[in-house]
Amino acid sequence: MWVDTVQHQRVGPVPAIKAVCRDRKLFVSLPKRKAFHFDIHFRIDNLKVSAAKKQQTELKTREPVCEQNLEKVKNGEGFDLGWLPAFPHVLIASTYNFLFGYHIGVMNGPIVSIAQELGFEGNSIVEGLVVSIFIAGAFVGSISCGSLVDKLGCRRTFQIDTIPLILGALLSAHAHSVDEMLWGRFLVGLGIGVNIVLVPIYISEVASTKYRGSLGTLCQICTCLGIISSLFLGIPSGNDPHGWRMILYIASVPGFIVTLGMQFAVDSPRWLCKAGRIDEAKAVIHDLWGASEVEKAIKEFQSVGKNDGSDLNSRWLELLEEPHSRVAFIGGALFVLQQFAGINGVLYFSSLTFQDVGVTNGPLASLVVGLTNLAGALCALCLIDKQGRRRLLIGSYLGMAVSMFLVVYAISFPLDATLSHNLSILGTVLYILTFAIGAGPVTGLIIPELSSTRMRGKIMGFSFTAHWVDCLYFVMIISAGDPDVAVRVTASKQNLNFRISFTMNIK
Repeated sequence: MWVDTVQHQRVGPVPAIKAVCRDRKLFVSLPKRKAFHFDIHFRIDNLKVSAAKKQQTELKTREPVCEQNLEKVKNGEGFDLGWLPAFPHVLIASTYNFLFGYHIGVMNGPIVSIAQELGFEGNSIVEGLVVSIFIAGAFVGSISCGSLVDKLGCRRTFQIDTIPLILGALLSAHAHSVDEMLWGRFLVGLGIGVNIVLVPIYISEVASTKYRGSLGTLCQICTCLGIISSLFLGIPSGNDPHGWRMILYIASVPGFIVTLGMQFAVDSPRWLCKAGRIDEAKAVIHDLWGASEVEKAIKEFQSVGKNDGSDLNSRWLELLEEPHSRVAFIGGALFVLQQFAGINGVLYFSSLTFQDVGVTNGPLASLVVGLTNLAGALCALCLIDKQGRRRLLIGSYLGMAVSMFLVVYAISFPLDATLSHNLSILGTVLYILTFAIGAGPVTGLIIPELSSTRMRGKIMGFSFTAHWVDCLYFVMIISAGDPDVAVRVTASKQNLNFRISFTMNIK
């Protein structure tokens, strides 16, 4: 019996197997081997076909989903990045508010060391003058800002404004007498008074209407970050009697950064259009708002300019005429209410409240206040465009009233010591949180939105002038008063503030 060996044929990827018997009488029945190679390939091919069909099904399913997402983005329901082109310019401008917050908190800790080194320790009048001269400079800066921005535009005014900020910080840090310290603080206040008016105007004219509220809250956020930064730097400097000089030297660094940053920032397209620089205005609108908004925005600017007239020759006496007088009254009233609500009293005496409950670390208490303020500003960032300005103002003043009544109740009524302390802390933190959500950011944002293009700078200057006068008044009252009395007076004002804010016709 002869049996042929298995022959491998090179036809196809899988070799065929043959078993042939030459003697047909002696037929050997060999078991048939399964073509396992072919079977594997067949299964793989089936898997590939099924995977391809599944992929085609998924693609068909995804197509309408992608179209739906595209429609959502177009309708503003998806992830929207339309705010991103204006964000760097708004952030550079908001750095001035960082300086504002930094200079608010920078004198809280080092004032004792400054008084010892400059020789006015124990003289409450000079100590109060060192603090209040900053507000006097801000008063002058706020008045002068309107005329500067009308003639030079926001960008150049920003760059000029850094001069007193840098010089004032360097002069204060290098001061060896009370006079030098006072001049330095006055120059810093002068620069702060200009930029605190200018930043909301710039943001309202650079940001598109859809993102104006959210981008406008960056002012409050940067102010909170400035306060927190000064408090952080003040903690280690408390052990060094000369550490206050380094803190004041650091205050000049953001001024140099902003001066350089403003060189790359855009100017207000509204001001460029009013100044006759139409091509530059179109380029700015194209970069920030999109090509589809160029012609529409230019026509709107020109139409408003014809109706209102040029702001290059606007006069302060026009604030007495309608409708400017009404907007100026609302702006001044909102800032008076903001200070009349007693925010300065709560901020100044919050450390005493924490001391009463056993928190003796003053910088730690101030840091808690600063972080609460920052948390409220972040909440305003999410709510201001969704809920509207008027609703945030009403809710803010209502929350401030409730929180102040909690503090007064804890102080005035005989309660358990632990309960009284907890209510005081809760009321203080809740007050600062609700202030930062509404009354803090909305007040400065809503005034340029209500103002006409012609009188916007002067209305903002007038409103912030009222702010600084009221702030100076309460600093003097609080400095001479008792903390408990100040808290009670603050709480008594809240009901009036809430009712006034409720009746204001602001949308």
